Amino acid sequence: MEITTIGIDIAKSVFQFHGVDAAGQTVLQKKLRRSAVLDTLAKLPPCLIGMEACATSHHWAREITALGHDVRLIPPAYVKPYVKRQKNDAADAEAICEAVTRPNMHFVAIKSVDQQAAMMLHRVRDLLVRQRTMLINALRAHMAELGIIAPQRPQNVLGLIQQLEEDSNGGITEVARSALLSLAGQLTSLTQEISALDRKILAWHRSSETSQRLSTIPGVGVLTATAMAASVTDPSLFRSGRQFAAFLGLVPRQNSSGGKERLGRITKMGDGYLRKLLVVGATAILRRVADTQTRTANWIRSLLERKASRLVSVAMANKTARIIWALLARGGTYRAS
Repeated sequence: MEITTIGIDIAKSVFQFHGVDAAGQTVLQKKLRRSAVLDTLAKLPPCLIGMEACATSHHWAREITALGHDVRLIPPAYVKPYVKRQKNDAADAEAICEAVTRPNMHFVAIKSVDQQAAMMLHRVRDLLVRQRTMLINALRAHMAELGIIAPQRPQNVLGLIQQLEEDSNGGITEVARSALLSLAGQLTSLTQEISALDRKILAWHRSSETSQRLSTIPGVGVLTATAMAASVTDPSLFRSGRQFAAFLGLVPRQNSSGGKERLGRITKMGDGYLRKLLVVGATAILRRVADTQTRTANWIRSLLERKASRLVSVAMANKTARIIWALLARGGTYRAS
């Protein structure tokens, strides 16, 4: 029997295959080591292959597509309803094989190596920023134990480091100074590495036409533009800007029944990093909306009269997400009303 559809449950070392023919009958149930996956698929005729969009899935999708197969990545949450009874590798592969054939299934676009590399810059930078925040908090806390207080904001920590290096405060013992200078050295190193990553992200932004178009939107800077350009590879997967905003988790969570709508807080689904960038950019717009006379500024001011500022910033982030989808799907640059 000829195999037409295969569901693959990928893992670190062992992959589970589940294949069916045109009639939907199971003709393949096999467990393979990682090194034998491509050799096995190269011997099969072109078929539809489904995988969950998880770690290493984009790499395997590119490799298998090069063999002539039609590869589609499915969000894991959309595969779960098709798992029968208990969860194991064989049941997961069977569920993936079933889900990939559904006509109303949503798929994840396969990212290129360049797009994944751009997102690696963002992920590494985000990790280093969190580590820098941890070091700043630790340094401020230790110095406060010695009675030395600095105002908030990262730039004010430079004064604490200068006090340590210049020995201007006699209340710091040599043992404490050696420990705190270790934190200061790591903090300086992290700051330099973050600056280097910022320069690389800016260089990628200047080489990407899509990223430059997105940066024309108010509240969308280099970080947001590059992250969106690298993450959203196929805007046609979304039917509208609202669906794209829902993909980012910027729409209210529904608990509706019996014809009565019940809306709650935002769903917070999708990529939390992209959502954070949009909300931060929207907050920056709110801070300078008083000096702007546009239709959007008037809409924001009317919301601020009756809603909390954080709610308004999320609403503005939703609007920005819709504009981003429009530019990705239709081209062009932002034109203020």
